[in-house]
Amino acid sequence: MKIEKNIHLAYCTNVHRGSTWEETFYALEKYVLEVKKIVCPEKPFAIGLRLGAQAATSLSHPSTLLLFQKWLEEKNCYVFTINGFPYGNFHGERVKEQVYRPDWSTSDRLEYTVLLFEILEKLLQPGEEGSVSTLPGSFKEFHSAGEIPKLVFQNLYTCAREIERIKKAKDLDLHLGLEPEPLGSFETTEETISFFEDLEKFDHNPSIKQTIGVNYDCCHLAVEFEDAGKGLTQLQNANIRLSKLHLSSALRALPTEENLKLLESFVEEVYLHQVVIGKNGKIINRYRDLDQALEEKNITGNEIGDEWRIHFHVPLHASPEGELKDTKNHVLSTIEWLSKNDQACRHLEMETYTWEVLPKELQSIDVVEQVAKEYEWTLKILGAKGLANK
Repeated sequence: MKIEKNIHLAYCTNVHRGSTWEETFYALEKYVLEVKKIVCPEKPFAIGLRLGAQAATSLSHPSTLLLFQKWLEEKNCYVFTINGFPYGNFHGERVKEQVYRPDWSTSDRLEYTVLLFEILEKLLQPGEEGSVSTLPGSFKEFHSAGEIPKLVFQNLYTCAREIERIKKAKDLDLHLGLEPEPLGSFETTEETISFFEDLEKFDHNPSIKQTIGVNYDCCHLAVEFEDAGKGLTQLQNANIRLSKLHLSSALRALPTEENLKLLESFVEEVYLHQVVIGKNGKIINRYRDLDQALEEKNITGNEIGDEWRIHFHVPLHASPEGELKDTKNHVLSTIEWLSKNDQACRHLEMETYTWEVLPKELQSIDVVEQVAKEYEWTLKILGAKGLANK
């Protein structure tokens, strides 16, 4: 939905199952329209569309795309952003580090992302703005430490040129947002700035900074123990475009015996839940997954720090019960920063894709209710900062 300051807010449909277009469209009709009835029954409703490669290929067929355009018009909905991070299946089976495959060193990732922009171009009106979010190049374990394959930069430049081509016919403002994530090729603000410096050096194309930017995920940067206001200002000062802001919250805990026991209920087999351990506000250790961190805490000599932050998206409106905490304050700080820099980013998306694997006490009765409650919480906070109608 369009809120104040020409900003658009949606929730990402990656919370729903859907690898094929038929499955994706089923979720739009079954869940998204129900959320619309609760949250935005009269006004145009924004959809943060998740399209995997298989679904995107089907939707790109002219007849299918025309039917979807008519459906959007009939249902008073629109698409301004597409989540292009997960290429393949994202629910119901092991995803883990495979969510980074294919990475930006491959032609498959490039062709898939260009296809998403071609679809988005058809869904936008002349002069509008559209974004696609994607992975941070690759996964650190896929390449040598400190060395990002040159093909990553080469393919991103090719993608930028394709975006420039696609946007011309309708005079669109299209941009790709690379999403820093724990153990991604770049995960911290410092690493992000360094990556973009290397990207700019690779091919001195002045338009690259308007076409490729950052999808800032609050959950991910909070896991890195970062200060939202400071980090966002650093990105702004480095002239890195904020393509989109993901309003999302991570899990955090003091490493007491009781809390570490409670964290066991968050161990699951579908998604990667990277753990960053801090002491006195500084990072002292990282683990690729929560089960590994819990197993190794008992090894003699291992430092367990004074706070654990876990890449596990928890609902914005519902904090974990008991002594477990979340990083909602990072979201609040991000919105506070945006209220003072309201032209810095016009695309906001709530992204709590973990509904199916949440412990039962954190799940609402159904996913529609959860998303509606997240909208209620988010709009209240945005309204308090003058970014939405109260």
